[in-house]
Amino acid sequence: MKNLSVYKKALVLAVPIMIQNGISNAVVLVDHIMVGSLGTEAMTAVSIVGQLLFVYTLAIFGGISGPGIYAAQFHGNGNTEGVRAATRMKALICLFCTAAGILIFLSCEDLLIGLYLHGESADIDPAVTAEHAKSYLHIMLAGLPAMAISQTYASSLRETGDSFKPMVAGVVSVCTDIIFNYLLIYGHFGFPKWGVQGAAAASVIARYLEILVLVLWSHCRKKQHPFIQGLWRTLAVPREMAGKILAKSLPIFINEFLWAAGLAALTQCYSTRGLAVVAGINISNVICNLLNVVFVGLGHSVGILIGQLLGAGAFEQARNESFRLTGFTGILCVGLTIILIALSGVFPNVYDTTDEVRSLACSFIVITALFFPVQGILNALYFTIRSGGKTLITFLFDSVFTWTFTIPFALILCFLTELPIIIIYTIVQAADIIKIIIGTVMIKRGIWISNIAEEFS
Repeated sequence: MKNLSVYKKALVLAVPIMIQNGISNAVVLVDHIMVGSLGTEAMTAVSIVGQLLFVYTLAIFGGISGPGIYAAQFHGNGNTEGVRAATRMKALICLFCTAAGILIFLSCEDLLIGLYLHGESADIDPAVTAEHAKSYLHIMLAGLPAMAISQTYASSLRETGDSFKPMVAGVVSVCTDIIFNYLLIYGHFGFPKWGVQGAAAASVIARYLEILVLVLWSHCRKKQHPFIQGLWRTLAVPREMAGKILAKSLPIFINEFLWAAGLAALTQCYSTRGLAVVAGINISNVICNLLNVVFVGLGHSVGILIGQLLGAGAFEQARNESFRLTGFTGILCVGLTIILIALSGVFPNVYDTTDEVRSLACSFIVITALFFPVQGILNALYFTIRSGGKTLITFLFDSVFTWTFTIPFALILCFLTELPIIIIYTIVQAADIIKIIIGTVMIKRGIWISNIAEEFS
C-alpha cells in the first residue's frame, strides 16, 4: 500500500501536466494538419521554425529549472519566502532569455532557416519553404513574452503542489488556438485568410489568453498559494541566495539549451538526405510528442516529489522511491510503444503530402516508438539526479553526451556512409541506451542526494 501511495502521488501531479501538454501537442497536430493542407512547403516551414523555437523553449525551461529545484525543496521544508525568491529569479531569467531570443532570431533568421534547406526533393521548393518560414517566425516572436510569464507562474505552482491551474490555463489556450487556426488559416466567417501567418497569429492570441487566465486566477487565490502574496513588491533576491541559485541554474540552462540545439543539429544532419526527410521527421514528431507527454509529465512529478523529500531530509525514502518511479515510467512507456506502432501506418495518410514523405514518416514513428521505454527511463533518471541540485552532473549526463558522442556519430553516419536514413536514425536512437547504464549507476551510488534548502533555513 505504501508503494501504491508513491505512484498515486506521482500521478496526481503528473496527470494534469500530461493533460495540459497532451492537449497542447494535440493542437500542434491540428495545426500541422491544417497547415499541411496548404502544401508540403508550408508544413515543412512550420516544422523548421518549430525546431528553432524549441531551442528557446528549452532555454526557458532550463533557466527556470535551477530556481525550481530550490522552490520544491523550500516548499518541502515550509520556507515560503524562499519559494517567493525563487519565483522572482525565474522571472528575471525569463526576461533575459526572451530578449536574447528575439534578438538572435531577428538578426540570424536567414542563416538559421537555411540550415534545414539542404538536399534535394522534386516535390518541395526550398525558396517557397524559406519564405513561409520567415513570415511564420516573425509573428511567433510576439508570443515569446507571454510564454515566459506563463512558465514562471506555472512552474512555481507545480512545485508547490498545484498542477491544476496551469492545466486549465493550458486547456483554454489550446481551445483558443484551434478556433483561431480555423478562422485565420482559411479565412472563415469573415476573418482574413492568412494561411501560415494565420497559424502563427492564432498561437500568439492563445498564449496571451493563457497568461490572463493563469495570472488572474493565481492572484485571486492567494490564500491557497502563500508565495503569491507580495510576490512582485520587489524583484530583488538576497545576494547570497541569488548567487547559489544561479550557480545551480547555469549548468541546467546550458544543458537544456545545448540539448535542444543538439536535437536541432541532429535534424539538420538528417536534412542532408533531402527535404522529404525533414517533412517525414516532422510528421513523426507530431504524433510521438502527443504520447511522450506521459513520461515527460511523470519526469516532472518525479523531480518535484523527490525534491520535496530531500528538502524534508528523507534521504533513504527519496532513493527508494526514485527507483520505483523510474521503473513505473518504463512500464507505462511499453504501452505507449504499442499504441504508436498501431498508429504508424494510419497517421501519415492524414497529411496531403507525397508517398515518399508518408513512407519515411511511418518508419520514423515505428523507430521512435520502439525506443519510448528508453526515453521514459532516461527522463526519470535525469529529473531524479537534478532534484538534489547536482546540476553539473546532469549537464555532463545529458547535453555533453549529446554533443561529444551522439552528434559526431550522426555526422559520421550521414556524411561518410551510404547507409539509408532509416538505419542511421535507428542507430542514433539506440545510442541513448548507454546513458541509461550511466544514469542507473549514479542513482545507485547516491551521489545526487543532498538538501540544498537547509542552507537558507
